[in-house]
Amino acid sequence: MKNLVIFVIASAGIFAFSWHSLRDGRSHGFYRFFAFECILISILLNRNLWFRDPFSVAQIISWALLCASLGLAIHGFYLLIAVGRPKGYFENTTAVVMLGAYKYIRHPLYASLILLAWGSFFKDVSLQGVMLTAMAATFLFATARVEESENLHKFGEEYASYMTKTKMFIPFLF
Repeated sequence: MKNLVIFVIASAGIFAFSWHSLRDGRSHGFYRFFAFECILISILLNRNLWFRDPFSVAQIISWALLCASLGLAIHGFYLLIAVGRPKGYFENTTAVVMLGAYKYIRHPLYASLILLAWGSFFKDVSLQGVMLTAMAATFLFATARVEESENLHKFGEEYASYMTKTKMFIPFLF
């Protein structure tokens, strides 16, 4: 029952953050909403296991992924705001950010969400967890692809050139 209450409240917050995007299936926020929901479900399903057997290999991997997720998110948000010079909403940047993590990957914030999803998965390795994590990663990949299309439209050749020099999520791979 407690998980259901938390899910409804958190989903309401995610919905409030995403409501304008949900009306347009071609918006990156549309797919991001579903990624958030998958991650939320994964976290809630494993909520009681986060501190169980703290020195097991799975828990150590989980905490390493969760710490990396947090660090990348803080770094990414900072650069997006400081260098991207958003107008109003933090996503409405006026400049392409190409420093820090953005020098190597185009989507550090989505990469941080993928790390969060995998970190939650390793709290309790299960088939259900694999499915939720795979769904979250798929939605985040779709989010990034749509956002890249939006950025190409907004920034043109500058973003196209940036895309040739960076990877989507993982530096030096793919």
